[in-house]
This record gives sequence, C-alpha cells and structure tokens, in this order.
Amino acid sequence: MKNIFSSAQLKIFGISLLVLVIGYVCLAQGPADNPVSKTLAPLLIVGVYCVLIPVIFFLKDKKEVTTEKKTGV
Repeated sequence: MKNIFSSAQLKIFGISLLVLVIGYVCLAQGPADNPVSKTLAPLLIVGVYCVLIPVIFFLKDKKEVTTEKKTGV
C-alpha cells in the first residue's frame, strides 16, 4: 500500500498542529486587550491555515518527482 503523504509532509503537518494549538492557547489568554491575544494569536492561526496547511498539499516527495520524470507521467 502506497503512503499518501511523505515524511516531510507529515513533519510539516505536526508543526502546523503545534503552532495551531499555541495560537489558540495565546488567543485564550487574559483580557481582550491583551497584546498576545490581540495580535500574536491571530497571526499564528491565519499563518497555519493560509500558509502551512496548503504547503502540505503542494509539497512533493523527491522520489515521486524522479519517478514521474523517468516514466513520463
């Protein structure tokens, strides 16, 4: 059975989950005017959803790319 995701994709996914949890924990901190919950948390959350998650899907494994070049697919 072929793996759907490469090891690099899984590492980025793990980092994404970690940063997402950190973002939500920062969002839950203190009063509403807390600079951490007002600026840092939204940047982390949006960064994960708009940058890291799409990178997972567009990243190709090096072995897969060389196989495609050899077979012409």
